[in-house]
Amino acid sequence: MEHTKMVLLFLLFLPSGEGDSLDNYVSTEGAWLFSVMHKQLETGSTGECATKCEEETEFICRSFQYHSKEQQCVIMAENSKSSTITRRRNVVLFEKKIYLSECKTGNGKYYRGMMARTRNGVVCQKWKDLSPHVPRYSPHRFPSEGLEENYCRNPDNDEKGPWCYTTNPEVRYDYCDIPQCEDECMYCSGENYQGKISKTMSGRDCQAWGSQSPHAHGYLPSKFPNKNLNRNYCRNPDGEPRPWCFTMDPNRRWEFCDIPRCTMLPPPSGPTHQCLMGKGETYRGNVAITASGHTCQRWSEQTPHKHNRTPENFPCKNLDENYCRNPDGETAPWCYTTDRDVRWEHCKIPSCDSSASLTSSISISVPPEQTPVVQECYHGNGQSYRGTSSITITGKKCQPWLSMTPHLHQKTPEKYPDADLTMNYCRNPDADERPWCFTTDPSVRWEYCNLKRCSETAGSHSNAPALPQAPSVEAPSETDCMFGNGKGYRGKIATTATGTPCQAWAAREPHRHNNFTPKTHPQAGLEKNYCRNPDGDANGPWCYTMNPEKLFDYCDVPLCVSSSFDCGKPKVEPKKCSGRIVGGCVANEHSWPWQVSLRTRFGRHFCGGTLISPEWVLTAAHCLERSSSPSSYKVVLGAHRERPLEVDVQIIEVSKLFLEPTRADIALLKLNSPAIITDKVIPACLPPANYVVADRTECYITGWGDTQGTFGVGLLKEAQLPVIENKVCNRYEYLNERVRPTELCAGLLSGGTDSCQGDSGGPLVCFEKDKYVLQGVTSWGLGCARPNKPGVYARVSSFVTWIEEVMRDN
Repeated sequence: MEHTKMVLLFLLFLPSGEGDSLDNYVSTEGAWLFSVMHKQLETGSTGECATKCEEETEFICRSFQYHSKEQQCVIMAENSKSSTITRRRNVVLFEKKIYLSECKTGNGKYYRGMMARTRNGVVCQKWKDLSPHVPRYSPHRFPSEGLEENYCRNPDNDEKGPWCYTTNPEVRYDYCDIPQCEDECMYCSGENYQGKISKTMSGRDCQAWGSQSPHAHGYLPSKFPNKNLNRNYCRNPDGEPRPWCFTMDPNRRWEFCDIPRCTMLPPPSGPTHQCLMGKGETYRGNVAITASGHTCQRWSEQTPHKHNRTPENFPCKNLDENYCRNPDGETAPWCYTTDRDVRWEHCKIPSCDSSASLTSSISISVPPEQTPVVQECYHGNGQSYRGTSSITITGKKCQPWLSMTPHLHQKTPEKYPDADLTMNYCRNPDADERPWCFTTDPSVRWEYCNLKRCSETAGSHSNAPALPQAPSVEAPSETDCMFGNGKGYRGKIATTATGTPCQAWAAREPHRHNNFTPKTHPQAGLEKNYCRNPDGDANGPWCYTMNPEKLFDYCDVPLCVSSSFDCGKPKVEPKKCSGRIVGGCVANEHSWPWQVSLRTRFGRHFCGGTLISPEWVLTAAHCLERSSSPSSYKVVLGAHRERPLEVDVQIIEVSKLFLEPTRADIALLKLNSPAIITDKVIPACLPPANYVVADRTECYITGWGDTQGTFGVGLLKEAQLPVIENKVCNRYEYLNERVRPTELCAGLLSGGTDSCQGDSGGPLVCFEKDKYVLQGVTSWGLGCARPNKPGVYARVSSFVTWIEEVMRDN
């Protein structure tokens, strides 16, 4: 009866408006928790499993694990704070938020964290103990109040919050310093606000973060898994003074939300430094001069520059005096200057690293993006793989092996010295089926990597034990392969990776199952006993097996290799330097094989372009203003030097010009004859229609444009640039509302890296999962590489429908 009361109290604790009890859990795919006290139950869904957890009376259920294929639920007394987590396939761990949280809501009546010291640092007495104080509140008398161990609790609903009996004989009890949860209020600038307010200060409804209507945007929940971009709740993913959201008003893109500040002091923010660590967000030194020698303006003043980076808006960032700081996630500490003509600049802060070797070790925590390299396949089970892939099969970025966030783990270079656990590269330290990694998504512990198996003969399974016979099926063809995670796979492989025959999906022996049958999933292709992936399992196609001891297992379906020349996949690895085109970072020859030089009929280079199919080139409309006649232009493909041209370049005349009908700065050129696709001439991939590149995505520009007297004149140059969300790019101090929704910004706000004259019409490509995708066409900018003035590019995804229509009709 008492436990029923606790369940009722927990249900009453559900935030208003929430009817789904799973909202009160943190879920992690691929995580298995070791639990001493648990129960194994059969349930048909995670919802049923959550209900079993709530109804448990023999112990306090803090978490449960659900195995979908086995339809198995394990409810447990432990969670990740008290037990070990390991990685395992096909299991999702659900942990009650209330037992993970170390903050309080309201007066902390339902606080169930593990704080066990008073505000004065005295250790708490265990609630069940009778010494040094005989308690009025004990686990026996108040079983629903969470009086476990010596943790701070509030069993009497004290308005001052959680407390405990102390181990000091002279002090019977004292209160605990439990910070307020950021669900009813916010600390600092609301970077960690978790509440459910979803209206702006003017009363407008918020647009869901996962939606692109009415406003397309680059704050995608899948790309920012740590920002908690749930539903349409107000959040602060980009260093604003307080939480905000995109609005449902088509005429108002975004607005701030009215979130009250927490009255208590914020939780400790961690160590601060007098030197530069990382991006300098913890710098608290007294440097007050920019890198070029300008004196810093005081943060509390509005002259000569008006701004909102004030101590009031950023109360936790120590914006004292005019010292250089990094309150908003810039690349380094900075300040507004006292020069009216220079709004802001970065500061030169001495590094905390005392040696180059230490700097190198620190840089491990900043993982690179995956790059296509020669060794992008693996032999056997991939234990010998030493490539640089760092993207999973569903496109997630890998967590560095040295990092313990977002996933705490034991697979470290120290414990696996022979596994080459470098950076965040895909590896197989524990002899799994193929290379894998922990992911940077807190809700997905690990996944296999997006890698192909190198061509080799599969081993036989002649020593496998005799098993019940599966229905006979046609032999798989040589081209039997899958794309991605194989959800669309319809091939005829019908054995598991260990050689065990698959059970027919409609059969009831040797395993009786109801989850995945031809009737329950008619669109999943559950024919005969072929391997399939009806539940979108990240690990790929699987089947129920003919082994009575093994319910299901995965199948070894190879990834498809479509052709020798896939779009967006260069045969030469790009340098991917962080230098600038204007400053001169010369590309590896033919590493950007879609780059086109657009020339006059007399052979003079004046613009760039991108090959998107053998007969079509995409460029900027303003590049064609000199003439409307196709005969005035020709394109050069496969070149590295602007002049003299290499002997094997392809020079092709233009037969037709197509300007975008709404006068956007984008145009198509049809070639007189198709380009010959070689290892030096390969098309870039087009993005899906209306796709929006996530904020801060690192992309690449290339071209032969003006180098302003720096090294590399006449050679193809490249630069790595972050995409800047239009919301940020349109701020007053940057491009001041000049950027349209059909355009995107990219560049370093500190300046020094940009495209320039002669680069117009050229590509801005972004690496997505396993290939380079054309996301932008170089369009315009306010000068070249100026501070606060990033380059602007035509957003290719906004015009994909038009591009495909023109190509189809011509």
